[in-house]
Amino acid sequence: MTDEADRGRVVEFAIGGMTCAACSARLEKVLNRQAGMQANVNLAAERARVRLTEAADEAAVVAAVAKAGFTAELVDGQTREREKAEKLRVYQREIRRFWIAVTLTLPLVGQMLFMFGEHGHLNELPRWLQLVLATPVQFWIGWRFYDGAYKALRGGGANMDVLVALGTSMAWGFSTVVTLFGLNQHVYFEGGAAVITLVLLGKLLEARAKARTSEAIESLIRLQPKTARVERDGQWVEMAVEALMPGDVFLVRPGESVPVDGEVVDGESSVNEAMLTGESMPLGKRAGDKVFAATANGQGALRCRATGVGEHTLLAGIIRLVGEAQGSKAPVQRLADRISSIFVPTVCAIALATFVGWWIYSGDFAEALVNAVAVLVIACPCALGLATPTAIMVGTGQGARAGILVRNAEALERAERITVLALDKTGTLTCGLPQVTDVVPRALAGDEALCLAALLEQNSEHPLAKAVVAAGTAVQTGSDERKVAGFKAIPGCGVEGEIDGRALRLGSPTWLGLAADSVVGELQQAGKTVVALNEGESTLAIFAVADALRPSSRLAVSRLRERGIRVVMLTGDNAATAAAIAAEAGIDEFRAGILPGDKAAAVQELKAGGGVVAMVGDGINDAPALAAADVSFAIGAGSDAAIEAADLTLIRSDLLGVVDAIALSAATLGKIRQNLFFAFIYNVLGIPLAALGWLNPVVAGAAMAMSSVSVVSNSLLLKRWRPKSQAGR
Repeated sequence: MTDEADRGRVVEFAIGGMTCAACSARLEKVLNRQAGMQANVNLAAERARVRLTEAADEAAVVAAVAKAGFTAELVDGQTREREKAEKLRVYQREIRRFWIAVTLTLPLVGQMLFMFGEHGHLNELPRWLQLVLATPVQFWIGWRFYDGAYKALRGGGANMDVLVALGTSMAWGFSTVVTLFGLNQHVYFEGGAAVITLVLLGKLLEARAKARTSEAIESLIRLQPKTARVERDGQWVEMAVEALMPGDVFLVRPGESVPVDGEVVDGESSVNEAMLTGESMPLGKRAGDKVFAATANGQGALRCRATGVGEHTLLAGIIRLVGEAQGSKAPVQRLADRISSIFVPTVCAIALATFVGWWIYSGDFAEALVNAVAVLVIACPCALGLATPTAIMVGTGQGARAGILVRNAEALERAERITVLALDKTGTLTCGLPQVTDVVPRALAGDEALCLAALLEQNSEHPLAKAVVAAGTAVQTGSDERKVAGFKAIPGCGVEGEIDGRALRLGSPTWLGLAADSVVGELQQAGKTVVALNEGESTLAIFAVADALRPSSRLAVSRLRERGIRVVMLTGDNAATAAAIAAEAGIDEFRAGILPGDKAAAVQELKAGGGVVAMVGDGINDAPALAAADVSFAIGAGSDAAIEAADLTLIRSDLLGVVDAIALSAATLGKIRQNLFFAFIYNVLGIPLAALGWLNPVVAGAAMAMSSVSVVSNSLLLKRWRPKSQAGR
């Protein structure tokens, strides 16, 4: 069995019926107790991601969720639309119920304004009328709290619904007894009705705010075109994007969005890829260039061949990654989870102690009851449960808009604490496209030597070989029909072969006995890689190849160092070339001559020094090092293996994206800390104040309703975050 099979498959479910953090914590505990299930439940997203082994299946998850008192639906391509329609229907129904509750509650609360003064009791509504007004609010409008409390208790837990149902029922029950038996006591119908109305208002505001936290992924989904113009038997036919297959040729007219990932066959245009990279400047596209689904075509028409369709487009991958990140749980959430699991029983115990204490202290049953109700009503586990996931959802969404894809919340949390950043050189610090910069003739003219070198290298896959072939092709006056005989590649040295009977070798100066050559030394000191062409012992020419530093690399290194991050460059180049590139980039520390397989060992060595070590790379040979790092970044233009191994992917091939990602991590973690502080301080202050009799149940209900709204609203402030690297380059 493969490792993937051992780990199991991950399935996502839409969960219905959760009302607070106690619900999500209890459901997660229930699922994790089942054989073959490993679950992560997200209250804000109303999702459960479950890893299933062969011991469990989807039906078992649905059954376990139902037994816990909730509903579960397997997420598929249509789930989001069905969910939106259902949520809109429920929201509209709750809006109607809220206004009915307001209509019934206002007379009860309004009478309180006229009850102050010597004869205030004369302005009190008849108690039978108060009972008539309060009862529908308590048992019809407030039925959702009874239903939620029953399901929670049936499942062996307790949630916010238990607190609201218990507190308001105590107020209504006491007032009803006083009314029916004509007792000389104050009634609290207005308290129970007002609490239910205010909590319902808070839930409606919370639902609106929570819907906004997922706007980023919704906007990505809306970008996907529905149809495409596809070539069939020489005719252009409009068809659904879902029907396209790899290899299909499609047309993108001026102003249209690209339907799927592809490669330009013919035509020229500029394409705005801001939705992928965050860069506002359009990129020129011509034959051979790649185009991506949902990017906006400019003025020209492009005829393209599909390379990625359906779930295999870059956009689909982004949506998938953002969804996974939004559903993941940051380590900082663990404390809130532990507190939420014992929150409701603790509050009930405090309320009981408050009731008993006040009854003994004052001898007034009504006063003791009111203070106990205030304790039950003001306690809010929702704020704790929403503090982390709402910030994660908004933060990862904003990251996706800026071309930063976060694989999971844990990586986002660690990124803020990076102390050491290891950088691959080629393709990360540099553009990754080596070019021949110098040709030094010796025993042969430069152009002829370059043509011979290009012929030798045409069968090699080495990046330097491609640079030599490109330079040789550029100086040819016509087609070169000469053949290479006896071609042989010597790993780590170079290549050799015969052209027109001449035995030629092209490779490193050390291999060819030129290590002490002054010209070779000067070129290497300039940060260039040197190769030479020899015939026997005679040197025909010396070539210098350089991979230019990305324009933004020096600024990125500077900003990383300003954050106190130690930057280390890892490269397989010789020490002289590495030193030159490092100096140009503003890097003081580097490791030269590192073979691809040794990069992971270099990262482990850095980790041994303490701190949080991150790695940035773009190639297949960087994947082991990326996996070894505490936090890993893949440059988007890199290989699939590097992207798969990385915690964060930078769609824009720009090192400044790492600076942006660290800034995003700091901003998101800042919001999480603020949210947790607000949630904790609210409960730490509110519950004692209620227990001391300093809070009326109505005020407590309003405070509880607004606590969750304030936490979600604070998270939404992250929408103001923008990558600073876009300006001032």
